[in-house]
Amino acid sequence: MYFQRDVIENKMNRAGKEKQPFLFGMDFEMNKGFFVINPLSQNEILFDFNGVGNSNLVDSTPMNQFSDYQFEMFPENLKIYKERFKTIMNGLKRGESYLANLTIETPLKTSLTLKEIFILSKSRYRLLIPDKFVCFSPECFIKMKDCRIYTFPMKGTIDANIPDAEKTVMNDKKEEAEHNTIVDLLRNDLSRVAQDVHVNRFRYIDELKTNKGEILQVSSEIVGTLPNEYMSEIGTIIFSLLPAGSVSGAPKEATLKLIGKAENSPRGYYTGVAGYFDGANLDSFVLIRFIEQNEKGLVFRSGGGITARSDMKKEYIESLQKVYLPF
Repeated sequence: MYFQRDVIENKMNRAGKEKQPFLFGMDFEMNKGFFVINPLSQNEILFDFNGVGNSNLVDSTPMNQFSDYQFEMFPENLKIYKERFKTIMNGLKRGESYLANLTIETPLKTSLTLKEIFILSKSRYRLLIPDKFVCFSPECFIKMKDCRIYTFPMKGTIDANIPDAEKTVMNDKKEEAEHNTIVDLLRNDLSRVAQDVHVNRFRYIDELKTNKGEILQVSSEIVGTLPNEYMSEIGTIIFSLLPAGSVSGAPKEATLKLIGKAENSPRGYYTGVAGYFDGANLDSFVLIRFIEQNEKGLVFRSGGGITARSDMKKEYIESLQKVYLPF
């Protein structure tokens, strides 16, 4: 079930050629991942991607037993974040990057288990690796259907309760510049594997419900045309697009080095990708909105894009705003 990158890529290509359903996941560093043939017939890894998956094995659990739960977060000190932010900003000033995704870890104390969080979550994409992590992501990585490839970058977040929230986030010059950069990066990424790549929808609003209230996120839709035989290269196509631009930055190679200096530890599965191929179509997502279980206990991983226009305190607040449960 757990393999190195090359093995997973080959297994995906073979299964795509044979039109055999599979589930896959890959860590951010592209060192390790998982691959499961006919995943609907197993219950070790639980998943629900836009209503498709095996979550029905546990989703029948009575909801009222979770009505009273504890959820407490312990954010890292602003001074610690400031040092990481400074590392990124210095790299931006030197021209090493013009957009870099900076992430943090926030320890949690909750009465809920990872499995219970999976059951309660309301999100487009849900994934549970027992004793490792739970993810309830709103962000698609890529979709492949009928020789078309789609991606939906999300950049720009705001509390929906702020007066004129939608107007505020849409008119924010820093958020606009960040979104434009990611759209341009992902359009170029898709152009490596597809033809006629273009932006189908630009900067539209998604509304997300959380245990803290509603937040708004700004998204775009990019689409391209794949070759007729793309299924036999489905793994190769995906790996050529990794790591996801929305959670790394631009230009990728130099930005990844800068992120490594700032974060000083591997992300693991957080900000990696996972997906499901049903034998005809593939749907995949970015592993954000992510709680992992490690030697520290439960840790929520979150982050945001940093540009030369970024304000350190605002970026810190945005990263913590993303620490929520989608109930």
